[in-house]
Amino acid sequence: MRSNKGFTLLEVLVSLFILAGGIILLGTTWSGNFMRIRKATMYNNVSTLLEQKMVELEAKYKEKPIAEIPEDDGGDFENDFPQYRWEMKSRELKLPDLTPLLVGQEEGADETLISMMKQMTEYLSKVIKEVKVTVFVKSGNREVEFSATQYFVDYTQDFGGIPGMGGKGP
Repeated sequence: MRSNKGFTLLEVLVSLFILAGGIILLGTTWSGNFMRIRKATMYNNVSTLLEQKMVELEAKYKEKPIAEIPEDDGGDFENDFPQYRWEMKSRELKLPDLTPLLVGQEEGADETLISMMKQMTEYLSKVIKEVKVTVFVKSGNREVEFSATQYFVDYTQDFGGIPGMGGKGP
């Protein structure tokens, strides 16, 4: 009679296979969670930095003519966030020409309405400036960008002396 006081080779191999599978599963799960945590931290930092930069620009150019807003600006976030940098680009607001919509109506559009529409479009283009702030993040060997856009309005502009349409009415 043989004594059965130990494990067979097959039992040991099966238990090692189960143990290795569990370790691999645990490692994969941890790795995936770690990557999600890093990504969430990056998104949180980017949203905070974008908001911070927009608030700074708003405070800097509040109550100033939009002509003082530079076309380009940029920088970094110094030692706090060394892998992040920002750029700001501004431009006049470009509104589409809406006169074909007015002319395409059944009744058509009269010249006064078309003239008013063109004048209003030109005025809005002069008093509204689009400011786009982009935050760049170095991620490995590439750079990822995130942007936010804000519109600055110059309420002090004159609209041809029409009362209520700017700061210089009669």
